Amino acid sequence: MEKALLIGVNTGKEEFEFREEMQELASLCEACEIEAADVITQNLNSINPATYVGSGKLKEIKTWIEGEECDLIVANDELSPLQVRNLEKALEVRVFDRTYVILEIFKKRAKTKEAILQVELAAKKYMLPRLIGAHRDLSRQTGSVGGMHGRGGGEMQLELDRRLISKQINSIQKELQELKKLRQTQRSLRKKQDMKIVSLVGYTNSGKSSTLNALLDRSLAKKKEVLEKDMLFATLETSTRLIKTEGQPAFLATDTVGFVNKLPHQLVEAFKSTLEEIAEADLILHVVDAANRNHEKQIEVTNRVLKELGADKIPVICCFNKIDLLADFFIPPLPGKAVKISAKNQTNIDQLLWMISEELFWDYLPVNLKLPYAKGDIYSLLKENAIIKSERNEADFLRLEARVPERMFEIVRPYIE
Repeated sequence: MEKALLIGVNTGKEEFEFREEMQELASLCEACEIEAADVITQNLNSINPATYVGSGKLKEIKTWIEGEECDLIVANDELSPLQVRNLEKALEVRVFDRTYVILEIFKKRAKTKEAILQVELAAKKYMLPRLIGAHRDLSRQTGSVGGMHGRGGGEMQLELDRRLISKQINSIQKELQELKKLRQTQRSLRKKQDMKIVSLVGYTNSGKSSTLNALLDRSLAKKKEVLEKDMLFATLETSTRLIKTEGQPAFLATDTVGFVNKLPHQLVEAFKSTLEEIAEADLILHVVDAANRNHEKQIEVTNRVLKELGADKIPVICCFNKIDLLADFFIPPLPGKAVKISAKNQTNIDQLLWMISEELFWDYLPVNLKLPYAKGDIYSLLKENAIIKSERNEADFLRLEARVPERMFEIVRPYIE
């Protein structure tokens, strides 16, 4: 495992918030098999456009490197090609930034064709403006070679590489466009079937997949659990599952990629077709790691991404997960509904399902029915499509208190009390 010195610039954040951000960078490095040997930070009004940190801090970093075993530097922000070049020249070690580390983690986690293509697209877009650094040595060459018309070999190679990567980006985008069409067809089919969709969103490692699996445990439908691991970005692929519980209509629940502070814009752009699933949802379950001291900041990050996706107007239930790790937890004041849960221990999952049902099927019409036993076909329809609050067997009929969708009202009208 390579050892890295982590560096960061605080341009005005609260000290605890910045400290959490640097700890998160260490976790990201660990997920990328890089050991954080130490951390050096600096408070500045603004990031130095040439060297990221100030000249005095740069000397301090250089001194640290000379006395320690260090393979590379990892900066807490996305660096410009100029900053990377200047830092590598001054410090004589490789320099990565937060964006590069996140992209590397995504590469490791991607499994499906779509996820692999999306990560590759983001990586190519990240690499394109940074090619000049890869050819800085060749670029110093001068003179004419063949048809180069006076340009250096490095300059010509740089141009060729830029063209190649631009061509690869176009090719990947075309492939993703075809997959996007398939996804849109699937969404259209769901809408025709009048199937309600719930999207689980939240900060990475907040327990979205665990929450979906907890809902699946209550479902009567055929089950296939989704991958859940205590690791950053365990889920990159969108997983959709049918949830059908006793006395409630079925709905689809979709697990999505987790968000993170300073999520690279290249990844947001590349994963847009996948993240569009969220904007199409009827309800969002915002899963929050209640045990994380910085959970309020994580809520802000998630809400910011939802706004970018145009999903900030969709109804939300905020699920404060991992309460099994806390002695006490008080839900902060938030717009919309909220519930405390433990996906691991299945705490309050039935309450969450009831809240989902109330939110998804709020427009269902209340009815009290006297349904003859001979009308088993209507009873089956009610079991599949209505909310059955209570049922009682009488001598000649079944007495039901239910809420039905408008499309079913005419079917049950003759049996309304």
